[in-house]
Amino acid sequence: MDSNHQSSYKLNKTEKKFLRKQIKARHTLLRHEGIETVSYATQSLVVANGGLGNNVSRNQLLPVLEKCGLVDALLMPPSKPYSFVRYKTAEEAKEAYVTLNGKEIVDNLGQKIILYLNFVEKAQWKELGLQALPPGLMVVEEIISSEDEKILLESVNWTEDIDNHNVQKCLKHRRVKHFGYEFHYENNNVDKDKPLPGGLPDIWDSILEKWLKEGFIKHKPDQLTVNQYEPGHGIPAHIDTHSAFEDEIVSLSLGSEIVMDFKHPDGVTVPVMLPRRSLLVMTGESRYLWTHGITPRKFDTVQASKGHRSGIITSDAGDLTLSKRRIRTSFTFRKVRQTPCNCSYPLVCDSQMKETPPSFPESAREASQLEREYVHRVYEEIAEHFSSTRHTPWPRVVDFLKSLPSGSLVADVGCGNGKYLGINKELYMVGCDRSQNLVGICRERHLEALVGDALAVPLRSGSWDACISIAVTHHLSTAERRVAALQELVRLLRPGGMALIYVWAMEQEYKKKKSKYLKENRLHQGKEEEIHSDAAEPGSLGEQVPDAGGQDAPCRVSAVTDVRAGEGSASKVTDAKLPVHTNRTSFRSQDLLVPWHRKGNPGRDEPVGATESRAPGPVFHRYYHVFCAGELEEACRTLSQVRVLQSYYDQGNWCVVLQKV
Repeated sequence: MDSNHQSSYKLNKTEKKFLRKQIKARHTLLRHEGIETVSYATQSLVVANGGLGNNVSRNQLLPVLEKCGLVDALLMPPSKPYSFVRYKTAEEAKEAYVTLNGKEIVDNLGQKIILYLNFVEKAQWKELGLQALPPGLMVVEEIISSEDEKILLESVNWTEDIDNHNVQKCLKHRRVKHFGYEFHYENNNVDKDKPLPGGLPDIWDSILEKWLKEGFIKHKPDQLTVNQYEPGHGIPAHIDTHSAFEDEIVSLSLGSEIVMDFKHPDGVTVPVMLPRRSLLVMTGESRYLWTHGITPRKFDTVQASKGHRSGIITSDAGDLTLSKRRIRTSFTFRKVRQTPCNCSYPLVCDSQMKETPPSFPESAREASQLEREYVHRVYEEIAEHFSSTRHTPWPRVVDFLKSLPSGSLVADVGCGNGKYLGINKELYMVGCDRSQNLVGICRERHLEALVGDALAVPLRSGSWDACISIAVTHHLSTAERRVAALQELVRLLRPGGMALIYVWAMEQEYKKKKSKYLKENRLHQGKEEEIHSDAAEPGSLGEQVPDAGGQDAPCRVSAVTDVRAGEGSASKVTDAKLPVHTNRTSFRSQDLLVPWHRKGNPGRDEPVGATESRAPGPVFHRYYHVFCAGELEEACRTLSQVRVLQSYYDQGNWCVVLQKV
């Protein structure tokens, strides 16, 4: 619909509905993506709903746009639900605006999608230069012929029973066979004392000899894992255990191409295309330090240019499209290690680690010591770098503070660098934090803050109109201490006073939507802000959740749980070492250590839990207890003189507003 003609006649019901949706799309683009539209005709348009992020490929959208004129450029940013189109003339762009606004197309999944177009001054997308492959990574294209591919695929008998020569399993999303040794997915290891009879199939002898002769591999493998992936399925990010296998791990992709994601400990992600019939070789840093995994999805974002095969999928929005996945079979070869690993990455090497991770605390004394070493001392060490990544207030916290009456007394318990202390100038706010260095940063900014513990806040009881506790309670290591911290907030409040509490959520995928913590790609994001975030910046639209504090709550406030691989449910764990979490992946345990990679030179006195990393600087581990759905609410309901006013999910966090009665 031409905006110039909207006022010349009365709109019918359908046109009014379309106009509302077009305006909504315009506001959404501005609010969430910072894309500002204009009301006058230009050469460039933003096409809402016409993006790779909602399964619209370049070869679907481009012909539709070309019907309205000569397209100068079509930019499709990775993972975004919109695209930019630039026409040769403003008249052609205006024709597209009139003709295609409200047009229905069908995406790659067969779903109907309606396009909404708005003019913009420029069709542009911030791109980074071509990144290098992770060191030690190599992709060899066309390593075997199509005839050999057919023979190798047919050699795998998926219908036979388990026999003495190999172990065959059907996992949740794929079929697996092991030869030589069984690969255990729960610990990415093998039992070296229990080799499988028969060794590797004879069909591989000549192929492996050829790879050895041509220098693609240095060791003849003695372990083979065959995985058959259905379209849409993947494998979690992981590093094959150092002590289990030699430096070299190679994987042959047959049947279909795939994009594999490699992640560095500092959060950088490199998507690498593995073409059909290609050999992936991982050695050195790429094998020992970077995780590798396959994201579950039906389509991969790939380069549109035909000359591009293997290697990095760049952020060139003018050369991206979608590729539909097909059944893929991978043959992964390893050489079982018989001696301890002596790689150059001792901080992540199980053979060389000097310290074992701490155990879950069995007493209040052990809990206090754990928090002192893996929370308090770590924040003192990382305070300056931590503060540099904490400058954007979370929208719904801001909304809460701005909703309070003028003159309210507000305590920010766990204020960090004080980013919320000056949000509403009509409030009198005081911050409190356990870290003396973070409180020092607050004072440098002329903010009112003092040093204090969340379990014993040095403020007067019953005097405060409101309290906020943002990303604090999840650092306490027992249920009793978490409840005590919540009760301390209630102690501060006057009757009728309210508290807003945020904790990190176990569920980083909620209502089929991934949190920003999981889905944001470091290469395509130019901000330092989120690399080290406890949780991604919550959006302005939180998800309201029903009362989850009853018998159906997935985990109890007193429980320590561990989500076992493939089961998707929580089960109790006792007397276990705390696992070290892999950044930007789903949580597999409620109680864990999360790495922080500090920029700059390490200090002279490193705390327990701090280690040294070559590229990103020293690595520190912070203790977290991530909350299951309903757990925070349930903890609040154990408090005296409290009423839960609101409970919601906000971009990877569980949140509660409570009131003292």
